[in-house]
Amino acid sequence: MIASTTLKNIVGLIGIEGPAWLQSSTWAIPSLVIVSLWGSIGGSRMIVFLAGLQAVPQEMYEAAEIDGASGWSKFRHITLPLISPTMFFNVVLAIIGSLSVFSLAYIATGGGPNYATYFYVYHLFKNAFEFSRMGYASAMAWIFLIIVMALTLLQFRLSNRWVYYAGAESQERRDDGP
Repeated sequence: MIASTTLKNIVGLIGIEGPAWLQSSTWAIPSLVIVSLWGSIGGSRMIVFLAGLQAVPQEMYEAAEIDGASGWSKFRHITLPLISPTMFFNVVLAIIGSLSVFSLAYIATGGGPNYATYFYVYHLFKNAFEFSRMGYASAMAWIFLIIVMALTLLQFRLSNRWVYYAGAESQERRDDGP
């Protein structure tokens, strides 16, 4: 709450009345999205992307330059396919993380205003530890696990279309046989 008030005061110095970031049911979720993006962009996912980029062989870029490829062409045909496993890993983690939003909603808004940030995992927490409905909360946790696993399995199934693994055989060759 203090950070949103401070930001609102800073924006007010230049004559703009900022929104009630965490006090408004309209702006509560966009505020949490902005904070989440701010945390995830500079965090561990960026380190994973950096590791993926460093794994791209420089020889491929040199060969593409000799063939006269443009910067966009090198990015599209070399960089993107070779970092697609890294992108896939980050997408899986991001979707799991976005479904399990708890700490930010708990600390920043307490599920409010008008239940605008009362997410599933927050509801699970309230039932388990505030209302002492452990059986209900346990059932909710199992349902959540099944949903997360189903979405992750779906992502793995769809990954065959866009994730490139350098040592793997092509899908067509596996279907046709040897």
